[in-house]
Amino acid sequence: MATFSVRFLGCKVSFADAQAVRERLLAEGHTEVEREGDVAVVNTCCVTHEAVSKSRQAVSRAARAHGRVYVTGCAANLEGAFATGADNVAVVTGRSEDLPGAVARDVGAIGCVKADARLERTRAFVKIQDGCSFSCAFCVIPLVRGATRSRRANAVLAEIRKRASQGHPEVVLTGVNLGCFRDREAGYALARLAREAGAVPGVERLRLSSIEANHLTAELIEALRETASASAHLHVPLQSGDDAVLRAMGRRYTSAQFLAKLEPLSDFNLTSDVIVGFPGEDERAFERTLELVEQAGFTKVHVFPYSPRPGTVTANADTVPRQVKRERSARLRALSNELCRRRWQTKLGTTDRVLVDRPGRGYGDDYTPWLVDAEVGRIVQARAVALTGEGILAIAA
Repeated sequence: MATFSVRFLGCKVSFADAQAVRERLLAEGHTEVEREGDVAVVNTCCVTHEAVSKSRQAVSRAARAHGRVYVTGCAANLEGAFATGADNVAVVTGRSEDLPGAVARDVGAIGCVKADARLERTRAFVKIQDGCSFSCAFCVIPLVRGATRSRRANAVLAEIRKRASQGHPEVVLTGVNLGCFRDREAGYALARLAREAGAVPGVERLRLSSIEANHLTAELIEALRETASASAHLHVPLQSGDDAVLRAMGRRYTSAQFLAKLEPLSDFNLTSDVIVGFPGEDERAFERTLELVEQAGFTKVHVFPYSPRPGTVTANADTVPRQVKRERSARLRALSNELCRRRWQTKLGTTDRVLVDRPGRGYGDDYTPWLVDAEVGRIVQARAVALTGEGILAIAA
């Protein structure tokens, strides 16, 4: 028997991949520990230079506290990211779905003693799709995760039933490009999967982790509206509000087309991603992004200063000075904070169902943050009484 720990960096897909390795090791009889142990698994991220740096630091810390470290995930597949000379560090490359078996075989099985490990979090992230077959100029994900591919719908629904039976009230469907999910043999696209996932007994809330604007079809929107458990929240990556920058990025829409896709969702809580300082972005282009973010009604924007990624079209281009990126990022974050407060203001005096996911706080049905004193893991009715810098202050109704 080995003692092990698993940690992840990056997105919800990285969390789901790390969880799959964790479950496999538990299933084969190994014991999970919080700190020092025989084995550490670090599922890495490479979406920016900073993400790679943090991944390397995490691996270095793990190597000092564990007998053996397995480096997995996106940065493990990025050429040159982990040229480590440490004897106790192994870089595991390959497709994410093959990682649990690869790590478990190397650690060695001792018998199936815990095949149904519960997730560490209140909400369950269920991966339905991986990889991407598009070619955005800035994005390294197709290089490190491969082409798009989908899980079978019956396997996804079986995992959702398991998570619900384990007591996870919220299920988040996640993937690199959710709108590409297809199980053609069984006749599933994302809309049908969402309907059936939301109808699983015990699933009190269903969310999509992220969806590209081009995949916001009338069929999908209808499915979300008609599924009682579906959250009125969508995360729709924008990246830029300037058409020339969007073309240079290789995005597949104009600013006007993007806004048109959001029109049927005016009552949804919409969040987004924006890259600041992409090569060629001048002040007017950035101002167009600010204008579109406000026009779209986003309530939260994840801001990413542009970071050249090896192997991408713009790998050798970084024309916007670092200080300008910092200044623009600060302006966009300030706008994001203001847009958040505007939506929170509309909640005062209202009640909502809040999933309490940590002591003293949780998220409403539209994924706005609420501060409420209630039992962790439960969905409670809460009434908004005031605003704070962290969210809506509420009392249990």
